[in-house]
Amino acid sequence: MTVESTAARKPRRSAGSKTGTSRTTAKTTDAPAADAQATAARPDTAATTKAPAAKRATTKRAATKKPAAKPAGTARTAGTTVRTTGTGADPDLVQLLTPEGKRVKNADYDHYVAALTPDDLRGLYRDMVLTRRFDAEATSLQRQGELGLWASLLGQEAAQIGSGRATRPDDYVFPTYREHGVAWCRDIDPTNLLGMFRGVNNGGWDPNSNNFHLYTIVIGSQTLHATGYAMGVAKDGADSAVIAYFGDGASSQGDVAESFTFASVYNAPVVFFCQNNQWAISEPTERQTRVPLYQRAQGYGFPGVRVDGNDVLAVLAVTKWALERARSGEGPTLVEAYTYRMGAHTTSDDPTRYRHDDERAAWEAKDPIARLRTYLESSNHADEGFFAELEVESEALGRRVREAVRAMPDPDPFAIFEHTYADGHALVDEERAQFAAYQASFADGEGA
Repeated sequence: MTVESTAARKPRRSAGSKTGTSRTTAKTTDAPAADAQATAARPDTAATTKAPAAKRATTKRAATKKPAAKPAGTARTAGTTVRTTGTGADPDLVQLLTPEGKRVKNADYDHYVAALTPDDLRGLYRDMVLTRRFDAEATSLQRQGELGLWASLLGQEAAQIGSGRATRPDDYVFPTYREHGVAWCRDIDPTNLLGMFRGVNNGGWDPNSNNFHLYTIVIGSQTLHATGYAMGVAKDGADSAVIAYFGDGASSQGDVAESFTFASVYNAPVVFFCQNNQWAISEPTERQTRVPLYQRAQGYGFPGVRVDGNDVLAVLAVTKWALERARSGEGPTLVEAYTYRMGAHTTSDDPTRYRHDDERAAWEAKDPIARLRTYLESSNHADEGFFAELEVESEALGRRVREAVRAMPDPDPFAIFEHTYADGHALVDEERAQFAAYQASFADGEGA
């Protein structure tokens, strides 16, 4: 399916307008300190920034030879890695809502969420609850044999809903295969996500209808697609941005490094959103990098920010800032949402083989949904009636998803052989015949 650029649909604001600037014109803003770090790392960058006074010390550290702080969540003794599951001691972690549900101030980002009403806050909570309910139903359906595979987002709801709600309709989203919450924010029907995992379609939605690309299974390749699309957006002169999602494991892929290079050199209006859920299947983050992931952006000449990925308000604020920065011609940003994958990598994975229960328990105390609920209750922004109604809506969504999947046709077991070669191949023909004989054996009782 051809993805048409939506850039030309809305003309970009002229250089003299309130927010628009030429993407190659130097600009000075009061952006958060991460911009200043990138500027210090590359003095000749086109987009110069001025850090707030409260964070100039961070900028100064970035420009000196002082060793970088050890990544939060790790400690090493006698060659052994001891995971401390994120103690919260990272001074660069952007947080607006603590795990205990208390609102904390942040001078750099508060104004991005200052206009949120109680209705808006309840909406964010509803988004996370319904996304988790859909995700749980999909996992159950896979266990019942209705889906071939499922990649759960359990624990990452705040990272996805916060960033998804920060986008505008004319922004373009490039997901991986786990962005079910972002799809929800882009008005993709949840049942459309399941056809591919059942094997009855190759995606299930038109990416041009919602500016939400099809799921990408190949690790990291969507960052290159996003960068190229963003370069096209810039050439078309559109006032929109692109956001690319990927995980901590994908950050080790060459495709991601190449996309960082192109985006930086061409000042592409793209936000790289990394959901660091601590594990690349069974490989922990500290086996992939010796510095926090967000600091990698400095080497490419653009800012990186680490945000509490279980804090939906902080994620919303940071992503809004990064997207506005892209739209105004200041180039790419790397956002590292520091979160945790509560479940398995996919339903074919067994996380008990490589991580301990106490690690999961420590992160359960930071649950993004429980955190926002505590805040809503303590602020008198939601009552028991709201939560009861949402529970009813959640169960209705689960039933709808079950019924939709069970109504889908069974996948054609021979379809895999049909499009391997355009003109056919003797080996594929032989494999098809072998598979047909194997299937037929069940009818004869031989394969039972």
